[in-house]
Amino acid sequence: MNGDAGRWRSCLWLHTLVFAWHNARGYAATFHFQRPFSRDWEDLLKTAGLISAEARHEAARDAMALQAAGVVDLKTAKYRPYQIERVIVPFGAEERLRALFSHELPGPPEPKFDFASVKWASQLNFLVSETATIAPDDLLKLNDFLLTERHRRPLVPIKERSLEIFGDEKRLDALLSTSLFRRRGLDLVKDLKCEIIGEPLAWNRGPSGATSKPIIVIENAATWHSYCRLNSERVLFGAVVYGCGNRFADSVHYLTDIFAELGGPCQTLYFGDLDPQGLLIPQEASGRAQANGLPTIEPHYWSYRQLLRLGMGRAQPWDGEPAAATLCDWLGELAEPVRTLFAANHRLAQEHVGWEFLQNHRDME
Repeated sequence: MNGDAGRWRSCLWLHTLVFAWHNARGYAATFHFQRPFSRDWEDLLKTAGLISAEARHEAARDAMALQAAGVVDLKTAKYRPYQIERVIVPFGAEERLRALFSHELPGPPEPKFDFASVKWASQLNFLVSETATIAPDDLLKLNDFLLTERHRRPLVPIKERSLEIFGDEKRLDALLSTSLFRRRGLDLVKDLKCEIIGEPLAWNRGPSGATSKPIIVIENAATWHSYCRLNSERVLFGAVVYGCGNRFADSVHYLTDIFAELGGPCQTLYFGDLDPQGLLIPQEASGRAQANGLPTIEPHYWSYRQLLRLGMGRAQPWDGEPAAATLCDWLGELAEPVRTLFAANHRLAQEHVGWEFLQNHRDME
């Protein structure tokens, strides 16, 4: 790897992966974590801005080379080793990656830094007696803001506030995965007067006469395209909305704009992957929707039922965090078979319910 160090430092998806890993784990010892850090390959490419076919091909080639060098592990589709699904940072490779990007990664907390010598805002008082894995420089900048008359400040997008506090518009996003927010309960709106601004929702209006019908939100782009094709031939949904994976929860308030175009709020259905994250997305979105006076997000039972049937014997391994005991309750009548799926550490991609199947099945209603 040493001879290729310059090449790997310029690898955009690896850069994105390492910084996501570092922001989530900091300098904590690996024995604190039961599983290696990992990221979905498609999400990683999107975040790194690698969209074109040429860029994706080069990224896949680099990933295979890095796997051969023992720098990352790759989770590929069953029977399709060329199709990467997830990239994993092995425990044994963490120090190599830290050294590779040492000139960019923030340094560990200074052992000699005296946390007790700082007048901390109430939200950061715990630093007097606890060790933090976040760089003191970041904590001091955050503290300076918390000590200002922030209650007089207007609510602004998170990236604007991050740029003001850190001089880096992305730094606050990265800190959201640390103990400051997860364990210590620092609140974006209350404490930092900012909010996450989700990307606008792409959507396809249903055919004439579908205005009074429910809308459906689809997690992934390929399935969204197939459901749009289906809806153009049949009057099923007032709109087919692209949820764009995890981004739907942050963007759910944009449903207001869609409802305005359709003449008012209507039943909102959802169909996504059957894995813990795929079920967490609509439930988080539903909570935020209700907080904004919008309809709850409900499962599209027909689609999930077909996914369970079509995916029988074709499930893929799930290497993420295990599902919470109540996560499947949202699926009502389908909760038990999905619990069984998760108990076996398996998942089903929604793409099993694809266009070839949809065009030959007319029993959705």
